[in-house]
Amino acid sequence: MSATINAPITGTHAKVRRAALSGFFGSALEYYDFLIYGSASALIFGRLFFPESGASATLLSVATFGVAYVARPFGAVLWGHIGDRFGRRRALVLTIALMGVATFLIGLLPTYESIGWAAPALLVFLRLVQGLSAGGESPGSTSLTVEHAPEGRRAYYTSFTMSGMQFGIALGSLVFIPIALLPESALFSWGWRIPFLASGVFTIVAYLLRRKLEEPETFISMRDEGERARLPIAVLLKDHWRTTARVLLLSTINVVGTIFNVFALSYGSQHGIPSAVMLAVVSFGNLAAMVMSPIAGRLSDRWGRRTPFVIGSIGSTLCIALLFVAIDAGNIPLIYLFGVLGIGVFYAIPITVGATWYPEQFPAACRYTGMAVALMLGILLSGFAPAIAQGFGANGANWGPAILLCAAVALVSSVVALIAPETYRVTKDLLGVKRRRD
Repeated sequence: MSATINAPITGTHAKVRRAALSGFFGSALEYYDFLIYGSASALIFGRLFFPESGASATLLSVATFGVAYVARPFGAVLWGHIGDRFGRRRALVLTIALMGVATFLIGLLPTYESIGWAAPALLVFLRLVQGLSAGGESPGSTSLTVEHAPEGRRAYYTSFTMSGMQFGIALGSLVFIPIALLPESALFSWGWRIPFLASGVFTIVAYLLRRKLEEPETFISMRDEGERARLPIAVLLKDHWRTTARVLLLSTINVVGTIFNVFALSYGSQHGIPSAVMLAVVSFGNLAAMVMSPIAGRLSDRWGRRTPFVIGSIGSTLCIALLFVAIDAGNIPLIYLFGVLGIGVFYAIPITVGATWYPEQFPAACRYTGMAVALMLGILLSGFAPAIAQGFGANGANWGPAILLCAAVALVSSVVALIAPETYRVTKDLLGVKRRRD
């Protein structure tokens, strides 16, 4: 990755490289956790943690995936407060440690057969801890990178946080392919634990990188001049609630990602497509997105935030609809084509643009809090989208509700994008300044 981040060799360059690397690995851990939990909830946890629920076991298992999204807004307020009051670095070190420990402990959990209903209760608790930490992870990484990045290259450098997200999802999928091919006795006894225990490697790397981070000059200047808000959430709700609502609506486009990464995996497996094939599609799609994100960042720095965001939102939804048609037809080449095109190309664009655009719309004093709260409330629907699609789609037999959800968020986020302020040419000292009706 270091070879791809090119900028003049300066002290600022070293800081932004470190921030980008930290964002890459932290985001990789967050979404590696996201993918392995989503895969396990779709394929394994129903049998291990909800064996007495019969046909509803998969629905209950997938619902635990969404539980983390309930905790994310609370984490957003907590980590946003720490990040805006005491420093971006401190918040990011704490979030990565908490997330890594929770994921590792899931891999050690006893199942329902061993301790009864205490097993799913512990699973839900650790999933809530994951959500609490995730509430500050990517918002903090992107806010810090935006503040470190040179003018005119903010989206490019911030895109590496999104590349890390896609890498984490792709790696989680790749890890689950050989796991899914294990004999049932091995899969349901020890095999499913391996991806969770392996997350410890990401945790250590990301933690060590975070400890070396420096605070951006934006925060240092704000601290030295006594401009930090005593209660950032109060400032946000009083003075920037319109911006918060705007970013919230923009970020609902993340529904497309969870429908692809979780519901499509479950749907394909229920309709005759081997789990290994669906996991490979998820992996290849996200590897393509990892490469696409820096490209999308460069395009956004040159052309602006609005147009790429809208094109990606609409294009990804159309491709996901065609993906489900291909699944119904059992056409594996088309499944790969529309999966990779939908997630690897089109969906990568709005999430990359959003990672820069969202924090750019808030002032420094409440940027971390604003980015975190708006994003976590916006993606709350994403967490429950697979369960909604599963429940309204005749327990996963019909993909219509899934696509209706994707189409709805694509429409809403595109309309909001067209009326949102353009920020790609605004200098850092003027980002979020109230010269608009915010």
